[in-house]
Amino acid sequence: MNRFAELFDALDATTATNDKVALLRDYFAVTPHADAAWAAYFLAGGKPRQTVRTAELRSWAQQVAGLPDWLFEECYQAVGDLAETIALVLPTTLPDVQPLEETGLAGWISERLLPLRAMDEGQRRAQVLASWASLDARGRFLLTKLIGGGFRVGVSKLLVQRALAEVAGIDAKLVAERMMGYVDASRAPTAEAFARLIVPASAAIKTLTGDDAAADAAGTRAISGQPYPFFLAHAIQTPVAEFDQVLGPVSEWLVEWKYDGIRAQIVRRGGQTFIWSRGEELVSDRFPELLAAANHLPDGCVLDGEILVWRDDRPAPFALLQTRIARKTLSKRVLADAPVRFLAYDLLERDGTDLRPVPQAERRQQLESLITGLASDSQSGIGLSPLVVAESWAALAALREQSRARGVEGFMLKARSAAYGSGRTKADGVWWKWKIDPMSVDCVLVYAQAGHGRRASLYTDYTFAVWSQPPRDATEAAAAIEALVALAAAKAGPSRDASDANETGAQDTEADTTAPPSPAGDSTALPQLVPFAKAYSGLTDEEFKRVDAVIRKTTLNRFGPVRAVRPTLVFELGFEGIAESKRHKSGVAVRFPRMLRIRDDKPLHEANSLADLRALL
Repeated sequence: MNRFAELFDALDATTATNDKVALLRDYFAVTPHADAAWAAYFLAGGKPRQTVRTAELRSWAQQVAGLPDWLFEECYQAVGDLAETIALVLPTTLPDVQPLEETGLAGWISERLLPLRAMDEGQRRAQVLASWASLDARGRFLLTKLIGGGFRVGVSKLLVQRALAEVAGIDAKLVAERMMGYVDASRAPTAEAFARLIVPASAAIKTLTGDDAAADAAGTRAISGQPYPFFLAHAIQTPVAEFDQVLGPVSEWLVEWKYDGIRAQIVRRGGQTFIWSRGEELVSDRFPELLAAANHLPDGCVLDGEILVWRDDRPAPFALLQTRIARKTLSKRVLADAPVRFLAYDLLERDGTDLRPVPQAERRQQLESLITGLASDSQSGIGLSPLVVAESWAALAALREQSRARGVEGFMLKARSAAYGSGRTKADGVWWKWKIDPMSVDCVLVYAQAGHGRRASLYTDYTFAVWSQPPRDATEAAAAIEALVALAAAKAGPSRDASDANETGAQDTEADTTAPPSPAGDSTALPQLVPFAKAYSGLTDEEFKRVDAVIRKTTLNRFGPVRAVRPTLVFELGFEGIAESKRHKSGVAVRFPRMLRIRDDKPLHEANSLADLRALL
């Protein structure tokens, strides 16, 4: 654990890509494979399973440190990270706690962390305290992150692959192929699995049936049902008038609708079927109807495509797909309400042959012949992503305006000559995503919460609201705001301040942002501000600092880490989609909200209303 903590610290201390690769390479080169397997898993994006509730970790740390709730909370708000706060407040030596014997990262995970879930609270507490007693502040921080399921470090999977490639003396693309599925949560990393990542290509060739480097990857895939690395598109921002100059004639491109679903690969090998998400998670059990349909595919075949809820012969909003993702068990009602379909748009393997080097147009022809040849009873689950044909880019631009009516996000542009690459690269050809502009509304900032990491000292996570009904004018909006402020002051009481704030949760705070009815005798009700979305991205560092200063000056109430603020700022909020939602007070949920700009030119009473939001449904 200590060596992994040292690596974590070193990676966190540099922003230089080459330095990070060197640190990773040196660590993997000398670390036992069992420990390196877990390190590669976490660093490449594997999510540690939470073994202890954060409330328990906080409580135990408070007890050991002898801190009251309010002081720990103040420390937490100043630091911005629970694991770091715990590491800082714990005493150097924990009295009456026997430290554990030193062991490697694999031992820590398999013998000490994973068993915590099966222990009662007393046993968990004793084990966690003994673990803290065995480590310095750096190790305690990292261990708490792993226990709480919140491990993050500024290293991409690509850098891990580069480092492993240098250790093994092989191409990083080969490592990328070997790593597909490595971070799937259902498979614990092992020393054997790590050894397969870094075996030299020449050695792998001798152990498999092939006669070149490609046989290595092919052999591994055949054994494990492993998918291929996903080929990712670049966003195109070029004006349509310049498409002919930049992209060439439209005839050199295959054009498809861009769907908003789950990117996935269906792998059919050795009489078995595997469905992998782009996040390298094995999701076969989440989509039993697709699994049944895919069993009709010929052996030695891999399809790339999109999983969508499909209703009324068109894609349904992503929110319906989320109802399936979030459930551990799929009832008959869920399956009926959210029927899914797999729209295939690429064929990566056929009859066991890797087709990725084959030009896009030829792969498309083979895909069409495969899908049309499926048995009729399987076609309900697997379909073909249709091509869009137009005589010019201008004609395509006109068709693109139909995207929202069709329930799609725009177009995918795929060069006819493109091979299927690995990741976001242009080396093997190009895919472009030509998305429509996001939906947007003007809304009001009503809540703020401190960020994390380098933004821990700033309020950067915001909740936005729209008017329940449009104010008649600035005067009525001002009256609604003053009524809101009066209500917040009444709830706070005369002694309410930062020191006695208590954490009530977001649901409890929502009521404080809405204005009460007008005073008795007034026949009209004042408009209310209705929260509908949270966002934390889209502004520059300087803009975040500016908004933070306003938040601190206009705070009405504090609820633990959350501040209710006097409405003064209007933002333009963009999002990719909107859907009905019974879980939200507003009745709607938006997808991928982000701040587009601060509307200094927009007065409060001109912010959008709930009716404006619902008009976008």
